[in-house]
Amino acid sequence: MKRLAIISGLALSLAASTATAQTVQKFTAGKATDNGIAYSLPTTVLDITIETRTTVCKPGEFYKYARRYFNIDNPITTESVKVEVKSITIGTHGESDPEERYLATFKPGFTPFMMLGADGMPLAINTESTFTPETVTLPVPVAAEPTPLETPAARQAMSEEIMQSQSTAKRAELAAAQIFALRQSRNDIITGQADQMPPDGKAMELVLNNINAQEAALMAMFVGTTQTSTDVVTLGYTPVGDSDVESRRVLARVSPTAGVVPADDLSGAPIYLSLNVTDRPEMPLNAKGQVIEIPRDAFIYCLPGKVDVNVEYNGEQLASASVEMAQFGIKYGLKPNTFTDKKAPSYAIFDPATGAIVELGTVQ
Repeated sequence: MKRLAIISGLALSLAASTATAQTVQKFTAGKATDNGIAYSLPTTVLDITIETRTTVCKPGEFYKYARRYFNIDNPITTESVKVEVKSITIGTHGESDPEERYLATFKPGFTPFMMLGADGMPLAINTESTFTPETVTLPVPVAAEPTPLETPAARQAMSEEIMQSQSTAKRAELAAAQIFALRQSRNDIITGQADQMPPDGKAMELVLNNINAQEAALMAMFVGTTQTSTDVVTLGYTPVGDSDVESRRVLARVSPTAGVVPADDLSGAPIYLSLNVTDRPEMPLNAKGQVIEIPRDAFIYCLPGKVDVNVEYNGEQLASASVEMAQFGIKYGLKPNTFTDKKAPSYAIFDPATGAIVELGTVQ
């Protein structure tokens, strides 16, 4: 069954931290285990990480007076929310496949051991070294900065007269006068004509910054405010391996106001995922062209297939990658005595995302 999971940006950060520090356990094959160790091969999950930018615009209280006092023709007049896709990143990780469980039975001899992940997937045999797949750099959510009206300077800028006036027109007039007064004060300080000049450069900087912040707060009451933030959502999708092509599956949708929403929420435009298998490995052949059968009691591992992944949104391909996936490959096996030979026992290191062997050698 195909599985789709949506993980919030926060949950993704927590999951990434957990994966980095995942529990790795060492299991030794011996009399206590009847020389056997149970393990599970992985199925490969696609991680589609979507970064969206949200822009929130709000009109100021005095937007109707922006032209009268400041000759501004285009103040924000209505509140709006706009969500757009900023980037898409493709990655993979492995999850234990409950249908691919095996028992590695080792013959007596050199006492082998296995390093297993917390989910029972093999990481290594006869070595404590493990493989860390190359990871993609993921975007980080960014919260919106406070608007000028949400700063301490905004409270300083609001005089008692402005706050007490019951007329919007009068408040706008007083706010405009306050803005012109702040501009004059700033000009006097910069030109050195102020009655009370700041004692040093640092003090001058603080005074000017405060004047600028008060002016920005009052101007926001005429022109409005704009806030931007970014959110990060990861969609986990596990395709099955029975088809070479999967075209334009609706993975999720992006609502212009709510951001990433499920595929069946028609309020948003679809994000399409397409898969194309470019290579399926075949069973190895001997010199006569005959299939080399999997050895009896072999240690089973994956020969993954290669898949081109494309993600499309609003008629534009925003991300593509070529990845290896376990379910589009085949299972093969190593002779059990490979790891128990007393004179030259072997070791193996596996890719936890695909179950493939990434390194095979002799224990020194």
